[in-house]
Amino acid sequence: MTDLRDAHGGRVLVVEPMSSGAALLRAAHDLGLETVVASYDDTDRRLPDRVRRDIDTLVTVDTNDEGALLRAATRLHAEGGLAGVLPGFEFYVPVVARIAAGLGLAGLAEESVDQVRDKTSMRRRIDAAGLRAPRHAPAASPAELDAAAGHVGFPCVLKPADSAGSIHVSRADNLAELRAAYRILADDHRLDLGRRLDGRVLVEEYLDGPEVSVEGYVSAAGQITIVAVTSKLLGPEPYFVELGHIVQAELTGTQRRAVESYVTDVVTVLGVTVGPFHCELRLLDDGPVLIELGARMGGDHIPELVEIATGVSLPHLAVAAHVGLDPRDVPLGAPRAKHAAVRFFTAPGRTRYRTARGLDALRARPEVLDAELYLGPGDEIPPDHDFRCRIGHALYTADSYADALELGNLIDLGVSFD
Repeated sequence: MTDLRDAHGGRVLVVEPMSSGAALLRAAHDLGLETVVASYDDTDRRLPDRVRRDIDTLVTVDTNDEGALLRAATRLHAEGGLAGVLPGFEFYVPVVARIAAGLGLAGLAEESVDQVRDKTSMRRRIDAAGLRAPRHAPAASPAELDAAAGHVGFPCVLKPADSAGSIHVSRADNLAELRAAYRILADDHRLDLGRRLDGRVLVEEYLDGPEVSVEGYVSAAGQITIVAVTSKLLGPEPYFVELGHIVQAELTGTQRRAVESYVTDVVTVLGVTVGPFHCELRLLDDGPVLIELGARMGGDHIPELVEIATGVSLPHLAVAAHVGLDPRDVPLGAPRAKHAAVRFFTAPGRTRYRTARGLDALRARPEVLDAELYLGPGDEIPPDHDFRCRIGHALYTADSYADALELGNLIDLGVSFD
């Protein structure tokens, strides 16, 4: 990546760089920008050591206190100027938009930003625009849940209105299953980046078809560009745990054109006017249907997969868009492989493991770029209901989509946890 430090000075603020948001810091350095991070930096918002090395200035603040965060950003801007501000995780998309508006920086419009975070608002906006979406109804109590089920019918999907990572997303085939799933959600008081679920949910029509996500960005000039389509490998229902991703997805030319046209409309209607987007779809026989859109990069190493398979760096383009740089200021790399994929290790039914087998042989394969464990021997393995059940991952390349699937299956068979 060419260093543009001589041409573009300034600082960029990133709020809570978690998951793929951490890559924004390295991208900012490559574009000649200093990095400022606002983080609570404690409990489940503690910054990993690997992130700290890319931080020039760390501002410790309760990032869930909007007033405190706005005051900190205003002070930073007054002291030395900020070229841009970006969310490092999707929970912070709305507050970052409000900070950007207050400081006169590039960002999403305040009046439309909540519809890219709140799934009920998102559905209403898509409906109003006449775009295709699942049948749906909101609920925030057991009584409202029954009414929502009466409108949507079965099978249906229950999901929190404002969460991430497939947490408490589940299929229900009847009212008893739906009520049970809602009780579990309402009784879950665990924190996710300092936030608790508030009991608001969306009940929506179950769509039977393969799932993909579309990765792209909107430039500072408002140009929508779709970079890649990612195939999602999901675990067994009733849950929707993402067990792997492959870039690019295997689509026909007709399917690809339909996906790109539909997603362009969705991005426009939801008011994503600058920065990256990650749009999840189900592909039905008669076309794509929106699951949800995030005004941020995909997690789960998807930006890495995109860069390997296309040469396009979404973190660099995200930073460039938010500081007003032309995408042409971000040099395009060469693809390193025709396909790139990630497969996550799980151990269904296990609560702990003593030994991981097969990792050395996996790491010795030339296609495998990285294999890592998040949970060690003796660590508790959460139930396989959402992303927290993952024990680790392998990131690899392939010459074809079929090869990517085959190697993923070999990884599943070759790595075991006893």
